[in-house]
Amino acid sequence: MERIWQKNYPAGVPHEVDASQYSSLTDLLETAFRQHGDSPFTVCMNQWMSYKELNQLSTALGAWLQSKGLPPGSRVAIMLPNLPQFAVTMAAVLRAGYTCVNVNPLYTARELQHQLKDSGATTIVVLENFAATLQEVLEHSAIQHVVVASIGDLLGTWYGRWLTFAVRHLAKLVPEYELSLEGGRTVTTFKKAIAQGKGMSFKAVHQSLDDIAFLQYTGGTTGLSKGAVLTHRNVVAAMLQAEAWFSPALADIGDLRKVNSIAALPLYHIYALTLCLLAIRQGSHMTLVPNPRDFGKFIEVLKQRPFHMLPGVNTLFNALMQHPMFKTIDFSSLKLTQAGGMAASAGTAHHWQAATGSAMIEGWGMSETCAIGTNNPVTQKTFSGNIGLPLPSIDIAIKDDEGNSLPVGSSGEICIRGPNVMVGYYNQPEENAKTFTADGFMRTGDIGVMDDGGYTRIVDRKKDMIIVSGFNVFPNELENVISTCPGVVECAAVGIADAMQGEAIKVFVVRNDPMLTEEAVARFCHENLTGYKRPKYIEFRDELPKTNVGKILRRELRSNK
Repeated sequence: MERIWQKNYPAGVPHEVDASQYSSLTDLLETAFRQHGDSPFTVCMNQWMSYKELNQLSTALGAWLQSKGLPPGSRVAIMLPNLPQFAVTMAAVLRAGYTCVNVNPLYTARELQHQLKDSGATTIVVLENFAATLQEVLEHSAIQHVVVASIGDLLGTWYGRWLTFAVRHLAKLVPEYELSLEGGRTVTTFKKAIAQGKGMSFKAVHQSLDDIAFLQYTGGTTGLSKGAVLTHRNVVAAMLQAEAWFSPALADIGDLRKVNSIAALPLYHIYALTLCLLAIRQGSHMTLVPNPRDFGKFIEVLKQRPFHMLPGVNTLFNALMQHPMFKTIDFSSLKLTQAGGMAASAGTAHHWQAATGSAMIEGWGMSETCAIGTNNPVTQKTFSGNIGLPLPSIDIAIKDDEGNSLPVGSSGEICIRGPNVMVGYYNQPEENAKTFTADGFMRTGDIGVMDDGGYTRIVDRKKDMIIVSGFNVFPNELENVISTCPGVVECAAVGIADAMQGEAIKVFVVRNDPMLTEEAVARFCHENLTGYKRPKYIEFRDELPKTNVGKILRRELRSNK
């Protein structure tokens, strides 16, 4: 197919990437460790970890995992927040020849049980703060080996011990738990596993680009989550695509090892995970933010040293700007504000650029595509309101329900094909048959339109469409418009049953101006939206329900309207 978008690539961005320059993702990791050595990899609570330390610690943990006799490809669950332990565990699992299963640490017992059972994980590394949840489901899983980490394990001998003590006994953030040893199950502390592993022999494992690297579970906001099977090829390709696309923004820094990326989004999520692996590929370093919802401390972290990349979701940028200390941050070194994970609103983007001088660059991707899909050029000076161009080696097609490609300017389902796209959902043959088209494109469930320059604009998700008197209304459009109303912080639009229209529009609004009224919002909508797109109901909320990644849960708003 003709890649009409490539004519709009920034200078120097290649049209293709070649994942075969590495034999596996593990080969990429090993290469990075050899090249970057004593360079810093992460800083967390002012405690630094170098690539050399990441290499040594992951080798030790990998050797310990191998000592348990796990067969090649065994699934190892990782239930950790943004702490140095995450990257150590991820690298150990991959280097030892196993598959990473990332788990949201805030999962309920029901959600955790589903993911452990569905993935078939036999080992889990979990922060002790969440061990009580694991206890509830342990007997209903295949878990045979549990590694329990404490928050201060890798944060320095004395500071780490004090922090662990404070979290356990002062803040009381570690609920009591007791993990059963029945059936020969082992329970080992993270520090003990590392210590034992240092005295063991690590065996290098032959891996190919077609081996499974991650089972990356989807958010599950519409039902039970599914595991996207991401191969070593998928992830390596995504690294190279991201590097190629971001390079114009970072070019004037020169030595990429100087780049400081802010890791506030959870590393278990595909968006932050991809950027973490990109940092390893480049030898740059990340500032880990374990709890970005504490915006006061988050801002203090941003003030400590220059930062160059700030990935986030719309709600994160919004919340930062609402904090009274936001104006004390120095944004002079910021090279790239990367928005993803959810639609960025025009209102948030305009306010962000006015406050920071940095244009918000919006992109689009999914767990199923290693977070990579389309992105606006990083050379862009203003917010575009679309999701940009397909990245190198990626094809995007707009298709109808029968799988036929539609002409430019037509509205249809966004479908994607490329080396970063998953091979399928784990143990879901029927779902896979519905997900892929005959010509190898993956259906995304997003409705979009591509223009003659190759730029795509998302209209909305199919399932979120509101039908008012036979007219299709897309919530993203309404939210983009209403977010620009003075006094509106964020909003969400849903459809509710209506005897006259089939569905009526209800908008939930969070405001920062207590004087803002329903009448004022309605008047703004009347001025900016055609009749059938205007909300019938407007409700003010103190906050909107969101996933841990920051996506607004329209489903929950619909069910509690």
